[in-house]
Amino acid sequence: MEVLKLYAYKTIEKLISRREGETRLGEKIAFIENLEEITNSKAKFVLVGIPEDIGIRANYGKPGASKAWEVFLSSFLNIQENVFTNAKNILLLGEIECKGEMQKAANIDASDPNYFVKLGDLVSEIDEKVSLLVEKIVAAGKTPIIIGGGHNNAFGNIKGTSRALKNPINVLNIDAHTDLRKLEHRHSGNGFSFAKHNGFLQKYAIFGLHKNYTPQYIFNELKANSHIRFCLFDDLISQSRQEILRAFSSQLEFISKEAFGLEVDCDAIINFPSSAQSPSGFDLNTLRSFLQLSSKEKNCKYLHICEAAPGSHNPAQVGKALSYFVTDFIEKTNN
Repeated sequence: MEVLKLYAYKTIEKLISRREGETRLGEKIAFIENLEEITNSKAKFVLVGIPEDIGIRANYGKPGASKAWEVFLSSFLNIQENVFTNAKNILLLGEIECKGEMQKAANIDASDPNYFVKLGDLVSEIDEKVSLLVEKIVAAGKTPIIIGGGHNNAFGNIKGTSRALKNPINVLNIDAHTDLRKLEHRHSGNGFSFAKHNGFLQKYAIFGLHKNYTPQYIFNELKANSHIRFCLFDDLISQSRQEILRAFSSQLEFISKEAFGLEVDCDAIINFPSSAQSPSGFDLNTLRSFLQLSSKEKNCKYLHICEAAPGSHNPAQVGKALSYFVTDFIEKTNN
């Protein structure tokens, strides 16, 4: 099974826009020649892309998240390399190999009565790739930053991290949805259900949940489980920015005493191009503040930014936003 498309400088060289007297991040970012070298790398953060949207389609969602990694790279590699960004602390590993699964998904007839189940089978294949790679990165003492794809990939992130640490982990999910749907075929709406069912997920906090899009059976489960906490976005609307940050810090405190993963679903951001774009949600700068607060936590083992679905009219803006999220997360450690 081919898991990773490993990058080298020549892979991304054409994406870099050079300017005399300035240095772009892509000119200084670190690479490795094979996966076994990861342990010896001096970089703390490892960038990985997942160019797929099969899990979203398997959840009856809008495709497009497969392009997020590409637009992220175009922006991220061209930010300034300076004392704040510190390219040497970032290893650009490459992308999860999803081309085969994407081609198979494209060949499934949408009128097939087993269409969604067949998509789910492909999601399970990607699950295995994600978990294997994340396990390798975390076991090497590095922090993976995973960009792109659907929220189905949370399962692979949690499973891989849990296996590397040999314990279930906690997760804080900034999201309009819980992704705790039923254990049916694999899709972007049940990644946390599968992680919980398989013993990889311990405490789970959801921040920014939208009550209009959460089924009652999930609310029943949330209220019955002391290992799960949630904060409704609807309850935050009338609160000040400082009150919102305090509420976020409370959720962070719930999960951060042990190893945890940070999940960011772009559906939580108001009017952000995503698989379930919403006219209501957190503004971009507030989301950046969440990442800055999270970056201070030593027990944060990975960051996953998913569900961004750039369209033809706005790819550069989406790429810029994702780049801000990543630099916000890594900056505290760099300084």
